[in-house]
Amino acid sequence: QVQLVESGGGLVQAGGSLRLSCAASGRPFSSYAMGWFRQAPGKEREFVAGISISGGITGYADSVKGRFTISRDNAKNTVNLHMNSLKAEDTAIYYCAAARSTRTQMVITRDGAYDYWGQGTQVTVSS
Repeated sequence: QVQLVESGGGLVQAGGSLRLSCAASGRPFSSYAMGWFRQAPGKEREFVAGISISGGITGYADSVKGRFTISRDNAKNTVNLHMNSLKAEDTAIYYCAAARSTRTQMVITRDGAYDYWGQGTQVTVSS
């Protein structure tokens, strides 16, 4: 079992920045590819960003590319999502997720491939 706890959400004006953090506990963090997903009201959950086990490979949804940055610290069992130039359409509940993997250089984008999920943190961007 892996427990994931997100923090850092809140209310921010359009154009502003936020940093989301996800703290993991349980099984070795370095065995999991990590990802951030989001779900806006009335919409399906969507992939936002992912990072490989090694941390050397990252991937982003087109809608956030160039504005968001995902990073991980395997020594501290944390994964972060730095969000800049926020837009109203970024408003959603953001979820951290962990996927067991034996491939250290792969980003996982499919939510069905993730094994563990956090409870989510609300991000609201006012226009």
